[in-house]
Amino acid sequence: MSTTPRLALVTCAELPDLDDEDAPLIPALAERGVTAESVVWDDPAVDWSRYDLTVIRSAWDYAARREEFVAWAGSVPRLVNPPNVVRWNSDKHYLQALEDHGLPVVQTTWLEPDRGYDKRALHNRFPAREDFVIKPAISSGSLDAGRYTATDADSRRYAIEHAKRLLGEGRSVMVQRYLPEVDSHGEIALVFFHGTYSHATRKAAMLTTEEVEAERPREEVMEAYHATPEEIAAGQQALAFARARIPGRSISSRPLAYARVDLVPTNGKSVVMELELIEPSLFASLGRGALDRFADSLVAELRMGPDSNNIDLA
Repeated sequence: MSTTPRLALVTCAELPDLDDEDAPLIPALAERGVTAESVVWDDPAVDWSRYDLTVIRSAWDYAARREEFVAWAGSVPRLVNPPNVVRWNSDKHYLQALEDHGLPVVQTTWLEPDRGYDKRALHNRFPAREDFVIKPAISSGSLDAGRYTATDADSRRYAIEHAKRLLGEGRSVMVQRYLPEVDSHGEIALVFFHGTYSHATRKAAMLTTEEVEAERPREEVMEAYHATPEEIAAGQQALAFARARIPGRSISSRPLAYARVDLVPTNGKSVVMELELIEPSLFASLGRGALDRFADSLVAELRMGPDSNNIDLA
């Protein structure tokens, strides 16, 4: 590491100065003797070798160019979180891998574009009674997601049209049971730095049956939340499952510098909605001391050097 380490905070062209939640990282790292700056991931003029560490933050346009983004991640000398994590976590099929190994995840039916579903086949793959959600397997936020009512004929018709459009674009589709606890309790987001619990937030329900297929990600409404010991344990279990199953990583790998686990308490257990390991909003402003913990985790990453398990298998 150089005398004055340099750190790149990766963003997208739409947010060249970072998201408001991440911008305070720059002065926080400066207080720790690290020069940090925001850098757009697909800027061809950037020399990534100039940085001792590159940290993905608000690169929220990657979903539409996922393969390009994965290739870029594999070209960066020292990336946090690393390239093999980017490849695995950028396609939500990882939920199937976790479910196959016994982790409680939201019930999902997968529709693949090469199957040639007609309207009847799609209809038969939707739930018969409860609300459900349709969204692409590669997406950012709630973009291209819609909530539908199984017992309403018009709603099912809209759902079929939504699924056919996504499949016609060559995109894998997720059909997920909508958990009513999202409306009554909200989604819980647990944030961890190097495997240690930091803080939690609660997100209000974002999808309604009156609004489907948003053209832009919906704004998240967050509040600070006091997680229960059971919820924290569920988050740690999810990360342990992922740690052992991401290609190129193992239980001997050190925990990721940052991670977010989104879950919903239902029927006495915590069901995992998503693991956010690439560029999650960490809502440091809603956790006392969270910004300092995040900055400290990045300084620790600089000092520890590369993890031998952080390899790209592309």
